[in-house]
This record gives sequence, structure tokens and C-alpha cells, in this order.
Amino acid sequence: MWYTPDACLQLKEHFHSQVSTACQHRNTGTAGLRLSKVVVVGDLYVGKTSLIHRLCKNVFDRDYKATIGVDFEIERFEIAGIPYSLQIWDTAGQEKFKCIASAYYRGAQVIITAFDLTDVQTLEHTKQWLQDVLRENEAGSCFIFLVGTKKDLLSGAACEQAEAEAVHLANEMQAEYWSVSAKTGENVKAFFSRVAALAFEQSVLQDLEKRPSTQSQVGDGDGDLIRIEVPKTQENKRPPGLGCC
Repeated sequence: MWYTPDACLQLKEHFHSQVSTACQHRNTGTAGLRLSKVVVVGDLYVGKTSLIHRLCKNVFDRDYKATIGVDFEIERFEIAGIPYSLQIWDTAGQEKFKCIASAYYRGAQVIITAFDLTDVQTLEHTKQWLQDVLRENEAGSCFIFLVGTKKDLLSGAACEQAEAEAVHLANEMQAEYWSVSAKTGENVKAFFSRVAALAFEQSVLQDLEKRPSTQSQVGDGDGDLIRIEVPKTQENKRPPGLGCC
């Protein structure tokens, strides 16, 4: 149950039509040149650093030391033929570093609240972590994910119960739920690919919305021009999700 429509807030399977057209004609503006900021928060030792290192370095180390303050990695993707990068901030889970880490919450496009599937207390704490990050960002400006780590340590009824509790909380948080294993790599790439696709779509829509004219012209490669309508609608503010995984 690592990914289920019950825990998904964005159910459409394809990009917004304007984004698809922009990608087809390589007219995504500055979206492919920018970094989308992803903030990963959660209790100490839930595996935030391990998760990020599995994605960016494809390694797993049992002996990671606790993050002091903040650290970040940059991971590059190719989405619909367009290069796109996530700047993934790894924040300390210790209370004494919260005042330092909170300064780096600002400007987040994606919030990942991580917890340990084998420790229900870390799940309960995710609400407070989310509130801390949201306090530093504009309401409705971030995609929110609830991620259960150490999936390899659970199986059978225990796994089903832990994930049922997580999905329930994800619905309360208006977050999308995934479970992953940094040790085995299970679902890690698929999860971050989804994060990147949603962030990319939002970035392209924002770029289209900011263009000075309500019409943009793009070449089709043969010297002709194709005119694309770019209406400013509420739909642009919260793009749907994609079946990219």
C-alpha cells in the first residue's frame, strides 16, 4: 500500500494541457532552469538523511550521524524532455536546532514530513513539524507529503496497521502518503519522481501566468509560429497530480 488513491490529493493522470503543449514545443520558459526547493522534516533518526542519500547517491549507511542544522543536495530529473532540478533540504530533527532550521523552511515548494513506520510516536509528531514549516510559507503554496520510512522493517498485519494510521493522518494533513525504504531503495526513486513532476508542472504554469501577454508564440521547428492561449484561471494555482510513477 505504498501508494494509493485513498492518500492521493492529485488524481489526474496527465499534465495540464498548457504544460503539455509548452513541453512539446520546448516553451517552458525559465522553469527548467530553476531549482524547486524541497524541505524534509521529521524527528531525529527517522531516516531523512538516508532517504536523501539513497536518491542522490544511491547508497545506504547504517551509521549516519545526526544532521547538525541543515544540509542540502541537488537532484536532476528529465521531465517530458525538459531538465529539472530539486534542491532537497535535509533538516535536523533535534529540538535544539529548530531555530536554525526554521530559517531554511522559507520558500519551500514541497514539504516532506517523514516518520518511522516502526515508531508511532514519530507519526504523531509530524503534525507539529508540518505546522512549523507552513508557518514560514504562504498558505496553499506548498505540496505536502507524508512519508513513512524503514518499510523494510515491517510486514503483514503490523505494516497494514501502521499504513492505515498514516493514511488517516495524511487525510487530516491534506498530504499525500507514501512509504519507502532507504535501505532497499523501495519506492524512493518513484516517490521523488512524483515530487519532481508536480513541482515542475506548477513551475511551468507559474511561468506561463507571469508572461506579459495572454498569448505566447512558439516555433514548431519549421519556421512557422503556433499561438498558445494562456488563460489565467484558478486551475493554475494548484496543478493536479500526474501518473508519473
